[in-house]
Amino acid sequence: MNPDWLIPDWPAPAGVRAVCSTRAGGVSRAPYDSLNLGDHVGDNPADVAANRATLQAALAVRPVFLNQVHGADVVFLDANSQDGTVADACITNQFGVACTVMVADCLPVLFTTRQGQAVAAAHAGWRGLAGQGGVGVLEATYKSFSALALMDKAQSATEIIAWLGPCIGPDAFEVGDEVRTAFNSQDRSAAACFQPLASGKWLADLAGLARLRLRALGVTQVYGNNSSAAWCTVGNASRLFSHRRDRVSGRFCVSIWRGV
Repeated sequence: MNPDWLIPDWPAPAGVRAVCSTRAGGVSRAPYDSLNLGDHVGDNPADVAANRATLQAALAVRPVFLNQVHGADVVFLDANSQDGTVADACITNQFGVACTVMVADCLPVLFTTRQGQAVAAAHAGWRGLAGQGGVGVLEATYKSFSALALMDKAQSATEIIAWLGPCIGPDAFEVGDEVRTAFNSQDRSAAACFQPLASGKWLADLAGLARLRLRALGVTQVYGNNSSAAWCTVGNASRLFSHRRDRVSGRFCVSIWRGV
């Protein structure tokens, strides 16, 4: 692994491996420098292909790249899964493939269990996180993942552990009333994740909103992004891509897989 990449600090079992890439280790030129993994942002396709090959070599399994649309669809991955599948989350209990999501301000969320029977990755922007009627990408991922991973009916959500990766932080994520309303109308406790601005807009804590959603599902073992500045994509320009900051930007990724 490139020494600049992030290795989740969480109590995943030895057979589960995960990594969050950074800008380091690739061949793309500015403004995509250097390890841009997004093939939809205007970068040279040959450079993106080389960067993805670098990632795959480091993982020693195949990362499957989704076509993410800020929705709540979840796809199961196996050896036949192809890049470009339309979904914002993926799950697997198979070996040889890595659940992977690309981000550049949205929140990446990883899932596994204490026993490591399965793994999952979700891409949570505010639209996908809010969802419809209280069911967004995390709820959809939890439903599919728990059905796959918790085969024993005596097991519960307390067996699941989650890791939140870097995203736009609460000092940088300026949103309008429609975003605040989308969350507050479903959960009054979400109000604490919004701070008013003099302009009439709000600063939103995306990672905090995700923690609320996970807690409501019974997932209480949540690690990683604690909404501090160290996790903010906007504030860490030398290390992390940010669409909000740069507009023309690459994508980093988080991947999780079952090792042998």
